[in-house]
Amino acid sequence: MAKKILIVDDEQSIAEMLEMRLEAMGYETDMAHDGEEALKKVKEFKPELIILDIMMPKVDGLEVCRILKGSPETQDIKVMMVTALGRADDKQRGAEVKADLYMTKPFDSVELMDKVQELLGD
Repeated sequence: MAKKILIVDDEQSIAEMLEMRLEAMGYETDMAHDGEEALKKVKEFKPELIILDIMMPKVDGLEVCRILKGSPETQDIKVMMVTALGRADDKQRGAEVKADLYMTKPFDSVELMDKVQELLGD
C-alpha cells in the first residue's frame, strides 16, 4: 500500500509540481491550499507525511503543525516545513512547533524527494 502525503501550499503551481513528482515515486497524495483545509484533510486522508508551507490563508503552517504535534491522534505524522521564510528565527519557530524538517524555498526538488524518503523510512 502506498504511503500517503498531504501537500499543503497556497501556491497552486508548487503543490501541483510536488504532487506530480511524489505520485511518480509511488506515493498517494492529496492537497490542501490553506491551514483550515489541511486540518480537515488530515482527519479524512490520514497521511504519514505532510509537506507544509508556513505563509497561508486562514491558519498558518506553524499553527497547523502546533495543533497536529499537540494531539495524540496526529503527533506521529511527519511534518516537513517548506517555506520562503529562511531566517534563523523562522527555523527556530519551526523547531518550537516540532516540525520534523525545515526546508526553504526555492528548494532543490531532488533534495526534497530525498528528504521525503528519509522521513518515511523508504
